[in-house]
Amino acid sequence: MMRWKKHGLVYGPNGSLPWAVSHAMIPTPFRIDEERLRVFITSCDADGIGRPGYVDVSVADPRRVISVSSEPLLDVGERGTFDESGVLTCSVVENGKGNLLMYYVGFELGTKIRYRLLTGLATSNDNGETFTRFKKTPVLERSDRELYFRCGPCCFKDNRGFKMWYVGGDQWIDVKGKQMPVYDIRYIESQDGIHWPEAGEVQIKITQEDEHGFGRPYVITNPRGGYRMFYSVRRISCGAYRMGYAESADGRNWERMDEKMNLNVSAEEFDSDAIMYAAPALIGEKLFVFYNGNDFGKEGFGVAELISE
Repeated sequence: MMRWKKHGLVYGPNGSLPWAVSHAMIPTPFRIDEERLRVFITSCDADGIGRPGYVDVSVADPRRVISVSSEPLLDVGERGTFDESGVLTCSVVENGKGNLLMYYVGFELGTKIRYRLLTGLATSNDNGETFTRFKKTPVLERSDRELYFRCGPCCFKDNRGFKMWYVGGDQWIDVKGKQMPVYDIRYIESQDGIHWPEAGEVQIKITQEDEHGFGRPYVITNPRGGYRMFYSVRRISCGAYRMGYAESADGRNWERMDEKMNLNVSAEEFDSDAIMYAAPALIGEKLFVFYNGNDFGKEGFGVAELISE
């Protein structure tokens, strides 16, 4: 079982930026240089519309904020597009020197359903300082088997191409009088990171009556071999996310080990009701996870350090 030391809240918007009045959702770490770890986030304006930005923290001490983006990296999409109501960064991949691929979730409000979540792509040619939308439509478009949700992507590039673990589904259920999404974690591959299959292989299924979906998976290599996956579980009983964890030898056959994660809510902190969106970062020999707490990261994001396992 893992043992963690929580270091508390690292960053939360102070309300001075009109595009970032609240939230620092879905922290996504990316090593910019020897001194800076860039944590991509999504913040919300006064109307609750999300746009991506970043927070640079110190590699020597990931609790210390160095700088914060003053402008959003990407605006919402044009009227009628899949990302017209919000853009949420989920994964950033290096694709050549200075060239980055940002996979993000587009938020589209519905009329017959509450919303639809599909995956878009933006690119950077200056090591993450600015991004440009690759196209106006999703790179993970809706399909017959994944009609409402192809979201929460985590992309991984190796010498054989691109791998992606993501959240997919086509159902809504009633949970205590409210329509809630149903989705599981799936897997696809691509040669260029742009063209992907219409549907993926289910990797982690809903297996308990108390859960109805998963939050963004985040996959890293395991020093003992294979892969580690950090994800979130949507619990019906508490009405909020809790952490999940799995291991795999090949990235396609996963053993679910949620109890091993052992990173739970706090008594009276920003993560007292919910804890979610864990994103690990290996710094030297230390493993840290950046994560959100209550209300999908309304107060910001925190960091925890792995002490033992």
